[in-house]
Amino acid sequence: MPSSRPPEPRGVAAFTGDVRRAWAGYGADWRDGAHPKALASSAFLFFACLAPAIAFGGLMSAETGGQIGAMEMIVATAACGLAYALFSGGPLVILGGTGPLLVFTAVLYSECKRFGLPFLPTYAWVGLWTGVITIILGLAGTSRWIHYFTRFTDETFAALISLIFIYEAIANILHAFPAKHIEDDSALLSLLLALGTFYVAGALSRLRHRPYLRHRVREALADFGPAIAVMLMTFARTLMPDVDLEPLKMPTTFATTTGRPWLVPLGGVPSWVPIAAIGPAILAAMLLFLDQNITARIVNNPSHKLTRGTSYHLDLTIVGVLVAVCSMFGLPWLVAATVRSLNHVRSLVDLAPAEGDEPPEIASVRENRVSPMLIHMGVAGALLATSIISKIPMAVLYGLFLYMGVASMKNNQFFDRLRLWIVDPAHYPDLPYVQRVPLKYVHLFTFIQLLCLAALWFVKKSALGILLPLFIALLVPLRYALARFIPQEHIQCLDSHEEPEELEDRQGP
Repeated sequence: MPSSRPPEPRGVAAFTGDVRRAWAGYGADWRDGAHPKALASSAFLFFACLAPAIAFGGLMSAETGGQIGAMEMIVATAACGLAYALFSGGPLVILGGTGPLLVFTAVLYSECKRFGLPFLPTYAWVGLWTGVITIILGLAGTSRWIHYFTRFTDETFAALISLIFIYEAIANILHAFPAKHIEDDSALLSLLLALGTFYVAGALSRLRHRPYLRHRVREALADFGPAIAVMLMTFARTLMPDVDLEPLKMPTTFATTTGRPWLVPLGGVPSWVPIAAIGPAILAAMLLFLDQNITARIVNNPSHKLTRGTSYHLDLTIVGVLVAVCSMFGLPWLVAATVRSLNHVRSLVDLAPAEGDEPPEIASVRENRVSPMLIHMGVAGALLATSIISKIPMAVLYGLFLYMGVASMKNNQFFDRLRLWIVDPAHYPDLPYVQRVPLKYVHLFTFIQLLCLAALWFVKKSALGILLPLFIALLVPLRYALARFIPQEHIQCLDSHEEPEELEDRQGP
């Protein structure tokens, strides 16, 4: 039987469909945010968004000769986050700086030095073209191409981002130990604070499944767990004031890193630069397209049971507008941040009661605009409370990074299948792909996915980092080439976001 679903709208009709869906649920997005869970989510994600903003800002400053730094990153995070919360169709997505965008900006800075070009005006021209191309892609409804990106691509990309968070957290925690200028007690306290943050946040999160305390108390402690962990470990640090620790570096005045005017002059570059900027802008737009749509697709995974529809085209258009505006002010480009977005969704989850030893399933997610608004209002307010926030040790934030990376690995089937390699087959979970697919194909599919993850990691760490979007896109033809090694019906069971029964309904007899 042919599919009974209506044909997917294309072009501008797809964009306007997103606008209608966003407007239809706009009031409910605000009403559903009037709930303690939204407040708890805001408290957690405030730290989870501020810390990467400062960390990425510091890295950006080092990679751009100080021309884009922590202040610019914080301002961009707050302004773009507020705009996205107000106007996007998928406000659960959190915008932020990402590793691939950082690599791209660093390479662009190096090329400007190589050709003797002023960086910020060139960056502005590349960003303007990037924004224009991204806006066109959004208005043209090209995000429908994301249906070629199956679970295989989504899970590999999400695994890469999770591992980046875990790796960076561990690397920064352990960095103090071999450093001769760091005292042993400082290194040890940093380790204890980071692991304490990770443990407390995780323990409180798991409390919702334990029999202790009342249900509402368990839920509140679990929701506020990461924020409680940060406050507890920061307090623990104050008990040992004589030990030197790396503080959270916050700018003390509202000004650009170099003291330049906020608006970047577009002149002062050779006449060929505005045209030549189209070349790198195409690569940057491809990176934005992939980052934004893959993350939005992961957020809209059917397992999250979101009910208000998708908004890929509208949201990609908004990102394009924000990139163009940020470029004119010398601010970093932001896009959907996978780990922060997943943690935002998870912090708004209501779980269904578990049956027996089965893990609890998601009953619903409180879709709203209040929590992202509060998160980014907090980030903006951080500029007025630098003396308080700067008391948080970086070690505590590294522990929060570690928790976020580990938490984002949950519900990623790739990691579940990896665990099958070391689990006794007699204790395999009762899952559709385990029941329906021969184990040799399950393991082969997982092994190929692991090789792809390793290749992406290598590209990211190498001089080819600017080409990472191309390698991510290559996962699509590779996924379809798997049919040469694994029967199609088994690939469909392993790789589909839908339940096997739904697939059968759509395919017909």
